[in-house]
Amino acid sequence: EIQIEDNTLSLKGERQFAKETKEENYRRIERSYGSFCRSFSLPRHIDQENIKANHENGVLKITMPKKKELKPKTIKIVKAGEKKTK
Repeated sequence: EIQIEDNTLSLKGERQFAKETKEENYRRIERSYGSFCRSFSLPRHIDQENIKANHENGVLKITMPKKKELKPKTIKIVKAGEKKTK
């Protein structure tokens, strides 16, 4: 489960027990398991509306695109009594 609130991304889930043992050359792999919760502060330039998550082969990939940059804008100051021009 992934939630975003107040520029914080929270990740909650549960890891399943994974144990691997091979007899030939004796190899053993153990991974931690159980529930977990992690939180990350998101930078301001992240487009929170377009965050995507993908889980494949035991790997969670979260893609966070940047917001489009706003271009500088010049605003004309209109003096009192002048007509606005477009």
